[in-house]
Amino acid sequence: MCWQGRAGLAWWIWPKAVHTAAQAILAAKEIKPGNRAPDFTLKNDKGERVSLASYKGKVVLLNFWATWCGPCKTEIPWFIDLESKYGTNGFTVLGVSMDEDGWKTVSPYVAEQKMNYPVLLGDEHVNQLFGGIEALPTTMVIDKDGRFAYIHYGLITKAQYEKEIRGLIGI
Repeated sequence: MCWQGRAGLAWWIWPKAVHTAAQAILAAKEIKPGNRAPDFTLKNDKGERVSLASYKGKVVLLNFWATWCGPCKTEIPWFIDLESKYGTNGFTVLGVSMDEDGWKTVSPYVAEQKMNYPVLLGDEHVNQLFGGIEALPTTMVIDKDGRFAYIHYGLITKAQYEKEIRGLIGI
């Protein structure tokens, strides 16, 4: 085959190969069970930087919430209880507040509720990393290897969370 024929073939194959590679990259980044959770670093109320990767080896209940969200207010006492029950068994709750007013709204709420788990303040970057959080609460249960095990949009039952957590920590 002459060089023009090869160039023509490459011209025809190249867009398909790029498209296939792009689709594979997007599929790997999708927020779905089995995929790796994207790492992020956010600040807590003390200004300390906390990354999701620092929890590798633990089961993490990653909860996107806001102080104004009714279903979120229902879940928070459950998460406090789950953290108390299973926190010594390789489990943690990690709350990411999506409140636009920031710590001036979130800190008093965390104190009032006596939230016993780390709370971070979300930003647009993290929102986009997780596919654009469109519903609150959005909660993801991440396994010890950093992969999504369960994803929930909206309110589910405490019993369902507990079943998922117990299964992942092996109790």
